[in-house]
Amino acid sequence: MTIITTTTTTDPNDNIIILGCGIIGLSTAYYLYLSPTNTNPITLIDPSPELFSSASGFAGGFLAKDWFSPSLTPLGALSFNEHARLAAENNGRENWGYTPSTCISYIQHHDGSKQQKRGDDWLRSGTSRVNAAPVEAEHDEARRPGWLKKKEGDKVEVISEEGTTAQVDPLRLCQWLLGEVMKRGGKVLQPAKATGLVRDDLTGEVKGVKVRDLKDGSERVVKGNRVVITAGVWTPKVFRTLFPQAKVGMRVGSLAGHSIVVRTPIWDTREGEKECHAVFTTHEKNFCPEMFSRLGGGGEVYFAGLNDSTLEVQDPEKGKARPLDEQRGLLREAVGDIIKGGDGGLEVVREGLCFRPVTEWGAPIVSQITGEDLGISVGDGGVWVAAGHGPWGIAMSLGTGVVMADLVEGKETRADVRGLGYRGPNTHPVLVHTI
Repeated sequence: MTIITTTTTTDPNDNIIILGCGIIGLSTAYYLYLSPTNTNPITLIDPSPELFSSASGFAGGFLAKDWFSPSLTPLGALSFNEHARLAAENNGRENWGYTPSTCISYIQHHDGSKQQKRGDDWLRSGTSRVNAAPVEAEHDEARRPGWLKKKEGDKVEVISEEGTTAQVDPLRLCQWLLGEVMKRGGKVLQPAKATGLVRDDLTGEVKGVKVRDLKDGSERVVKGNRVVITAGVWTPKVFRTLFPQAKVGMRVGSLAGHSIVVRTPIWDTREGEKECHAVFTTHEKNFCPEMFSRLGGGGEVYFAGLNDSTLEVQDPEKGKARPLDEQRGLLREAVGDIIKGGDGGLEVVREGLCFRPVTEWGAPIVSQITGEDLGISVGDGGVWVAAGHGPWGIAMSLGTGVVMADLVEGKETRADVRGLGYRGPNTHPVLVHTI
């Protein structure tokens, strides 16, 4: 087990324990460390042999301010503003490719019909990014990205208002957050998994978490009575492992997504275009591609849109999931149809398969779990869950971290997340537990 750590003088018995070291877990740790009232060390535990090998590292990195359903609007706005603030104060453009972007609906084979299928119909119908693109589209050929092929009869429409969408490289943002958490005394146990709770012999209250090293099988105890579960699609399994007697389960499922990143000489921020684009379209093979050009990669464009809610979730202990050959071929074919390669052609940078955590009601869980529902006493500690963000995990990561830090410290949350309980939409208030 690799222990990433720095020296700390705080009582190790007072750990805040975060299960899951993806972007939600790291954001929570980061904002807890920024809080002047938090003096507790933080330990993150993750079973993956390589950090950020699923949704946190393989997502598109598209950010939106107001493309959300009502229950998500406050958190979405908080998070979008926090992305901008963090980037402005920490050179995010260079460190993780933060930049405002323009969103385009690309309609191929436009015939002038009012019934013509739009490139962003799937967004509007809630297939993935619910209630997206809330503005009227504006035809603007001048805003067409240079790397997008021009075909006879096609059409581009701007579907975002200025200042309401942006782009990051999620992997680089995760790496930056990890570094900042480490600087402040954070500890990461990885690859390691939580196998059970340590409880007080007399009161039964939570006193720590049992952890197994996945390299040598050794076990240790991380002491602390505040446990935060941010394990993505694996949240239900982690929750049930620690709380087998719980009266509720965490209803988080998976939306698997294939992606490919290509490099094209037509899009190169070192020499050519300065503006990033998010492009949404349809394809004749009955899926809806989404493309995001990124800064800092020498002409990289992220291409995805092949989603599958039935694909079996891979055990994180096995490392990166292998993309399926059929989906890889389909994505490569679509990339060639849509993206210009120039004289040098397109270079495949990487291909990926990740499992995005989703709930059946389309909103994440951002909540404390009651002791009654846990079936045990939490004493003056607590248990919190943040998972199920679907395609908006990167967009909502920083705002979720801010709110989770507030919840763990027993403060009033900086966004209204009372509709994001674990029993379903608007059925259970998020608790504020005073420490």
